[in-house]
Amino acid sequence: MKGLLIRDAQESDREAIREVTLSAFQEYAARMPAHWDDYRQGVLATLANVTPAEQIVAEQEGAVAGAVLLYPAGAVFSPPNRPPMILAWPEARLLAVSPAARGLGIGGALMRECIRRARRSGSAALTLHTSDVMQVAMRMYERMGFVRAPELDFHPSEDLTVKGYRLNLEVAPP
Repeated sequence: MKGLLIRDAQESDREAIREVTLSAFQEYAARMPAHWDDYRQGVLATLANVTPAEQIVAEQEGAVAGAVLLYPAGAVFSPPNRPPMILAWPEARLLAVSPAARGLGIGGALMRECIRRARRSGSAALTLHTSDVMQVAMRMYERMGFVRAPELDFHPSEDLTVKGYRLNLEVAPP
């Protein structure tokens, strides 16, 4: 994609990342009204301290157009209403693309960078979590070779399943 730079985030990107992420996820507020406030607060808390993740941005024409977090294997993950767990593989989280930049391949470019970094780390897999309200993202993940991994699912509430997906990195990418 012309003019797109995938790079590590810098401290000066923090506010732009927050704005892009919140604007990207805002569309889900109406689709998950009972969960939106908690979800938004979780996003803000995660972005306030991304350690130990690598924060990766997509910069287009000098502006942050997308971002993703890549947590290393061994990081502790504390899903809602479930005991903390240690990630067996690297995990991509909070993939976000500015609504104005959607459809340009930015999400795919960020995920390919996560895949590249996970492979470089020697990991056998890359995981992520998503939910049914994120159908466009789910289709992209599946096109990239991610498969459902129900053993990674968690349930923040009785009426919400956050679905786990895994990409086997020991095979050639599709």
